[in-house]
Amino acid sequence: MLEQRDQEIKSILGETDDYTAEQRAQLKELVNGVIDFRVMGQRALGPHWEDLGEDQRDEFVSVFREVVRAQSMGDLGVYNSAVTYDQIDVQRDSAFVRTQTTYEGRTTAVEYVLERREDEWRAEDIIIDGVSTVEGYARSFQTVVRKRGFDSLMKSLRKKRDEVTDTSETGR
Repeated sequence: MLEQRDQEIKSILGETDDYTAEQRAQLKELVNGVIDFRVMGQRALGPHWEDLGEDQRDEFVSVFREVVRAQSMGDLGVYNSAVTYDQIDVQRDSAFVRTQTTYEGRTTAVEYVLERREDEWRAEDIIIDGVSTVEGYARSFQTVVRKRGFDSLMKSLRKKRDEVTDTSETGR
Protein backbone atom coordinates (compact mmCIF):
# COMPACT_ATOMS: atom_id res chain seq x y z
CA MET A 1 0.00 0.00 0.00
CA LEU A 2 2.78 2.45 0.89
CA GLU A 3 4.77 1.48 -2.21
CA GLN A 4 1.74 1.99 -4.45
CA ARG A 5 1.08 5.37 -2.83
CA ASP A 6 4.72 6.35 -3.39
CA GLN A 7 4.53 5.39 -7.07
CA GLU A 8 1.29 7.33 -7.57
CA ILE A 9 2.81 10.44 -5.95
CA LYS A 10 5.92 10.20 -8.12
CA SER A 11 3.85 9.77 -11.30
CA ILE A 12 2.09 13.07 -10.59
CA LEU A 13 5.25 14.88 -9.54
CA GLY A 14 7.16 13.95 -12.68
CA GLU A 15 10.03 16.26 -13.56
CA THR A 16 8.24 19.58 -13.02
CA ASP A 17 7.50 21.78 -10.05
CA ASP A 18 4.56 23.57 -11.65
CA TYR A 19 1.35 21.73 -10.76
CA THR A 20 -2.26 22.38 -11.64
CA ALA A 21 -4.84 22.82 -8.89
CA GLU A 22 -6.12 19.32 -9.71
CA GLN A 23 -2.63 17.81 -9.38
CA ARG A 24 -2.09 19.63 -6.06
CA ALA A 25 -5.41 18.26 -4.77
CA GLN A 26 -4.46 14.73 -5.87
CA LEU A 27 -1.07 15.03 -4.19
CA LYS A 28 -2.59 16.35 -0.97
CA GLU A 29 -4.94 13.37 -0.85
CA LEU A 30 -2.24 10.80 -1.68
CA VAL A 31 0.30 12.22 0.77
CA ASN A 32 -2.20 12.43 3.64
CA GLY A 33 -4.75 9.76 2.76
CA VAL A 34 -2.96 7.12 4.80
CA ILE A 35 -3.17 9.12 8.06
CA ASP A 36 -5.87 8.45 10.66
CA PHE A 37 -6.26 12.03 11.84
CA ARG A 38 -8.85 11.17 14.49
CA VAL A 39 -6.57 8.69 16.26
CA MET A 40 -3.54 10.93 15.82
CA GLY A 41 -5.45 13.93 17.16
CA GLN A 42 -6.83 11.98 20.11
CA ARG A 43 -3.35 10.80 21.05
CA ALA A 44 -1.93 14.30 20.60
CA LEU A 45 -4.52 15.78 22.98
CA GLY A 46 -3.99 12.93 25.44
CA PRO A 47 -6.11 13.28 28.61
CA HIS A 48 -7.69 16.52 27.32
CA TRP A 49 -9.58 14.54 24.65
CA GLU A 50 -11.89 13.13 27.32
CA ASP A 51 -12.90 16.65 28.41
CA LEU A 52 -14.26 17.53 24.96
CA GLY A 53 -17.74 17.09 23.58
CA GLU A 54 -18.22 15.30 20.28
CA ASP A 55 -18.64 18.58 18.36
CA GLN A 56 -15.39 19.93 19.80
CA ARG A 57 -13.58 16.70 18.91
CA ASP A 58 -14.94 16.77 15.36
CA GLU A 59 -13.93 20.40 14.84
CA PHE A 60 -10.49 19.78 16.32
CA VAL A 61 -9.88 16.78 14.03
CA SER A 62 -11.12 18.74 11.01
CA VAL A 63 -8.88 21.76 11.64
CA PHE A 64 -5.92 19.56 12.63
CA ARG A 65 -6.34 17.58 9.37
CA GLU A 66 -6.47 20.76 7.29
CA VAL A 67 -3.29 22.12 8.92
CA VAL A 68 -1.33 18.90 8.39
CA ARG A 69 -2.60 18.46 4.83
CA ALA A 70 -1.66 22.03 3.90
CA GLN A 71 1.78 21.79 5.56
CA SER A 72 2.52 18.58 3.66
CA MET A 73 2.41 20.56 0.42
CA GLY A 74 5.27 22.85 1.45
CA ASP A 75 8.13 20.98 -0.24
CA LEU A 76 6.73 18.56 -2.78
CA GLY A 77 10.22 17.61 -3.97
CA VAL A 78 10.72 15.54 -0.84
CA TYR A 79 8.08 13.10 -2.12
CA ASN A 80 10.25 12.42 -5.18
CA SER A 81 12.99 10.97 -2.96
CA ALA A 82 14.27 7.43 -3.33
CA VAL A 83 12.58 5.11 -0.83
CA THR A 84 13.70 1.71 0.43
CA TYR A 85 11.55 -0.51 2.63
CA ASP A 86 13.84 -1.93 5.30
CA GLN A 87 11.40 -3.63 7.67
CA ILE A 88 7.75 -4.62 7.53
CA ASP A 89 6.25 -6.29 10.61
CA VAL A 90 2.58 -7.25 10.60
CA GLN A 91 0.82 -8.64 13.67
CA ARG A 92 -2.88 -9.21 12.94
CA ASP A 93 -4.31 -5.69 12.45
CA SER A 94 -1.17 -3.80 13.45
CA ALA A 95 1.87 -3.10 11.32
CA PHE A 96 5.19 -1.31 11.58
CA VAL A 97 7.02 -0.24 8.42
CA ARG A 98 10.55 1.20 8.46
CA THR A 99 11.73 3.02 5.35
CA GLN A 100 14.76 5.05 4.36
CA THR A 101 14.32 8.04 2.08
CA THR A 102 17.14 9.81 0.31
CA TYR A 103 16.53 13.41 -0.74
CA GLU A 104 19.15 15.91 -1.82
CA GLY A 105 21.90 13.58 -0.58
CA ARG A 106 20.39 13.18 2.89
CA THR A 107 19.03 9.86 4.15
CA THR A 108 16.11 9.98 6.57
CA ALA A 109 14.49 7.12 8.48
CA VAL A 110 10.69 7.24 8.18
CA GLU A 111 8.66 4.73 10.19
CA TYR A 112 4.93 4.12 10.00
CA VAL A 113 2.79 2.74 12.82
CA LEU A 114 -0.31 1.34 11.12
CA GLU A 115 -3.62 -0.17 12.17
CA ARG A 116 -6.13 -1.93 9.93
CA ARG A 117 -9.77 -1.00 10.40
CA GLU A 118 -12.52 -2.07 8.04
CA ASP A 119 -9.90 -3.62 5.70
CA GLU A 120 -7.99 -0.36 5.35
CA TRP A 121 -4.52 0.38 6.73
CA ARG A 122 -4.18 3.80 8.40
CA ALA A 123 -1.13 5.46 9.92
CA GLU A 124 -1.57 6.35 13.57
CA ASP A 125 1.93 7.77 13.85
CA ILE A 126 4.79 8.61 11.52
CA ILE A 127 8.24 8.67 13.07
CA ILE A 128 10.85 10.74 11.22
CA ASP A 129 14.49 10.31 12.25
CA GLY A 130 13.32 8.87 15.57
CA VAL A 131 10.89 11.72 16.32
CA SER A 132 7.24 10.74 16.69
CA THR A 133 4.80 13.04 14.93
CA VAL A 134 2.17 12.31 17.58
CA GLU A 135 4.55 13.02 20.46
CA GLY A 136 5.59 16.32 18.87
CA TYR A 137 2.00 17.44 18.51
CA ALA A 138 1.21 16.14 22.01
CA ARG A 139 3.92 18.27 23.64
CA SER A 140 2.70 21.36 21.84
CA PHE A 141 -1.08 20.85 22.08
CA GLN A 142 -1.18 19.64 25.68
CA THR A 143 0.99 22.53 26.85
CA VAL A 144 -1.34 25.06 25.22
CA VAL A 145 -4.47 23.38 26.62
CA ARG A 146 -2.95 23.14 30.10
CA LYS A 147 -1.77 26.77 30.16
CA ARG A 148 -4.42 28.61 28.12
CA GLY A 149 -7.28 26.19 27.49
CA PHE A 150 -8.72 24.28 24.54
CA ASP A 151 -10.33 27.38 22.99
CA SER A 152 -6.89 28.99 22.76
CA LEU A 153 -5.51 25.89 21.01
CA MET A 154 -8.36 25.97 18.52
CA LYS A 155 -7.83 29.68 17.86
CA SER A 156 -4.14 29.01 17.14
CA LEU A 157 -4.92 26.02 14.93
CA ARG A 158 -7.53 27.97 12.93
CA LYS A 159 -5.04 30.80 12.42
CA LYS A 160 -2.36 28.33 11.32
CA ARG A 161 -4.85 26.61 9.00
CA ASP A 162 -5.71 29.91 7.35
CA GLU A 163 -2.01 30.79 6.91
CA VAL A 164 -0.93 27.44 5.46
CA THR A 165 -4.06 26.85 3.38
CA ASP A 166 -3.47 30.02 1.38
CA THR A 167 0.08 28.86 0.62
CA SER A 168 -0.73 25.22 -0.12
CA GLU A 169 -3.42 26.00 -2.66
CA THR A 170 -1.08 28.04 -4.86
CA GLY A 171 2.25 26.42 -4.07
CA ARG A 172 3.69 29.82 -3.15
